[in-house]
Amino acid sequence: MKVTWLGQAGLMFETNDKIIIVDPYLSDSVEKIEPQNKRRVPVDESFFDIKPDIVVLTHNHLDHTDPDTLKHYIKENSNITVLASGNAWQTVRKLFGGKNNYVMFNRGTVWTERDIKFSAVKAEHSDDKAIGFIIETEGHKYYITGDTLYNEDVFSDLPNDIDYVFLPVNGRGNNMNMTDGKSFCERVGAKAIPLHCGLFDNLDMNNFAYKNKVVPEFYKEINL
Repeated sequence: MKVTWLGQAGLMFETNDKIIIVDPYLSDSVEKIEPQNKRRVPVDESFFDIKPDIVVLTHNHLDHTDPDTLKHYIKENSNITVLASGNAWQTVRKLFGGKNNYVMFNRGTVWTERDIKFSAVKAEHSDDKAIGFIIETEGHKYYITGDTLYNEDVFSDLPNDIDYVFLPVNGRGNNMNMTDGKSFCERVGAKAIPLHCGLFDNLDMNNFAYKNKVVPEFYKEINL
């Protein structure tokens, strides 16, 4: 499995000849609405040439479900699978339509693509349909929390053998801060990849105190 950080909460997984893109934000859309959230890292436009097989959208906020980014991946005849939580599902179907397979990917939903299994789990966020999800492939379980706060109900959805957890630690916009993120990771018991910092703020994820972690770099493969 190769995993690349696209900035913010965006991730690209490459496994078994499949490319999976999660919550890509590669534009200045947020700044147009919220001028204080100016992009600090330029867009790497080389990622526009990627042709994903699967796009996963955890919720319907602009830095996760961004039309200006998604238009590079979801086209009328792209014929890809889009796993999107309820509100994001409504958005992308209206925007892009076409012959793509739009799957309403709400909590408890399972989708299997060849030998890759996706399972949607609870997230506690301001979008009432927000999800996290788990990818199972190549003998490992990768848990992408999506945007979420620490909430006891989340843990009831999780298996006890997660290998990697990707989580927000910026502490704004109904996301965990670094303190709660550390407690969350201790409960999950997996290697952690902190996210959602450095694009709109100057937070240093090296300060995330959970020891078993890998701090990602923009647009680079994460050394799991």
